[in-house]
Amino acid sequence: MPKQKQHILVIRLSAMGDVAMSVPVLKAVTTQYPELKITVLTRPFFAPFFRDLPQVNVFEADLKGAHKGVLGLFKLSKTLKKQGVNAVADIHNVLRTKILKLFFGGTAFKQIDKGRAEKKELTQGKIFMPLKSTHERYADVFKALGFPVDLSQPAFSKPVILSDKLLNITGSHDKTWIGIAPFAAHESKMYPLEQMKMVIAELSKTYKVFLFGGGKKETEILNEIQVEFEGVINLAGKLNLDEELDVISNLDVMLSMDSGNGHMAAMLGKKVITIWGVTHPYAGFAPFNQPADYCLTANREEFPLIPTSVYGNKFPEGYEKVAASIAPETIIEKIKSVIQN
Repeated sequence: MPKQKQHILVIRLSAMGDVAMSVPVLKAVTTQYPELKITVLTRPFFAPFFRDLPQVNVFEADLKGAHKGVLGLFKLSKTLKKQGVNAVADIHNVLRTKILKLFFGGTAFKQIDKGRAEKKELTQGKIFMPLKSTHERYADVFKALGFPVDLSQPAFSKPVILSDKLLNITGSHDKTWIGIAPFAAHESKMYPLEQMKMVIAELSKTYKVFLFGGGKKETEILNEIQVEFEGVINLAGKLNLDEELDVISNLDVMLSMDSGNGHMAAMLGKKVITIWGVTHPYAGFAPFNQPADYCLTANREEFPLIPTSVYGNKFPEGYEKVAASIAPETIIEKIKSVIQN
């Protein structure tokens, strides 16, 4: 495929972590192929993720309105074609995008290989080895379109200068800033809150700790933790996504579960420590550009069936809280060592 005046449509509609993982790949693509024009088809909420990529435009998918159903997808395809799209990188590969592929007949349309068979073998205990990362799988789609991508030399934007509004919330950066995102889509992926409080209690003695979460219940829990410990600031419910990314860009370290917050921090070039429950980084969902030892995994001698699923939604009895096998001291020591280095 000629590499001049190409307009590639990149499709990734959800979920938060998966969309965030596309950002460093698109950064590499647009850096290595500055002649490309990229349009990302995604949900409106995720548009801020791409704000630092000047070659990337976001087309917001209205999947509950104008683009709902087969007819809506047909109308969407016609609109995108009018914008000059002449190649499609489908890094989602779900039913909706398969339908879109039909409407893009005659257009180069490459789809991600999610590696479902090998991931099934991993979760069934038939193999235990690192699989190709999601970032590499995204890059493979661009390679199939004729644009091989090197992800080994990433570049990141500088931390954002915080607005007065944000500085009134965060205070000055007079000590190390640590972000902690203690929640995940499934409880089996979460570190028990009582143990997390032990981590927060120790870290907040020396560092400024910011708590991240979303939704009414999570916000209430994090507000209680903020009251309990000095040096802890709950950001949940106070910021929009743009503002949250501004704060994350100024963190020194992020501690998260196997969840979207870790990927958001990684796409901004932050150091990210992740805690893993019934899932495992071998499935390919570790945050971008992080050393392997930044992933703190549950004890497989005690829980040999890990990973029990790719997404954390399936696990046998007795595996509900496997992340508890990671000692709070282990997490604290890892964060302190990362800060010191």
